[in-house]
Amino acid sequence: MSTMTNSVRRVSDHFEPEPMLDPQEQRRLRGHLEQIDYAAYAANREVVSQTLGRADLAKFQRLAVAAAHARANWVAAAAAMVETSTALSPAQVNELATLRAAYDELTEVHEAMRRMVERGYLSYQAK
Repeated sequence: MSTMTNSVRRVSDHFEPEPMLDPQEQRRLRGHLEQIDYAAYAANREVVSQTLGRADLAKFQRLAVAAAHARANWVAAAAAMVETSTALSPAQVNELATLRAAYDELTEVHEAMRRMVERGYLSYQAK
């Protein structure tokens, strides 16, 4: 299975038993892989909670507002640029690309933090 985000394609390649392995070997391999997955979960939970503390609605709202401002700035800049001409200069294209990148990054951060809560890496404190 693959997941497409705004900027990155992530491929899930979790354990699928080899048909040539006997059932006992498949169970043993699955057990090892579960230990590996848990180690990654525990590391993420520890590092994320130490770095970010807890998440609450206010943190998500600040990120959402920042992303909304970035989107609005990007679109407003493009609209202003085409007021006088439909052909954009290379400098204008670069400016739009920078503004879009800011919007994309903030959107990705918001989604990443949401996934951290969903996966249990980051505690969410409802008020």
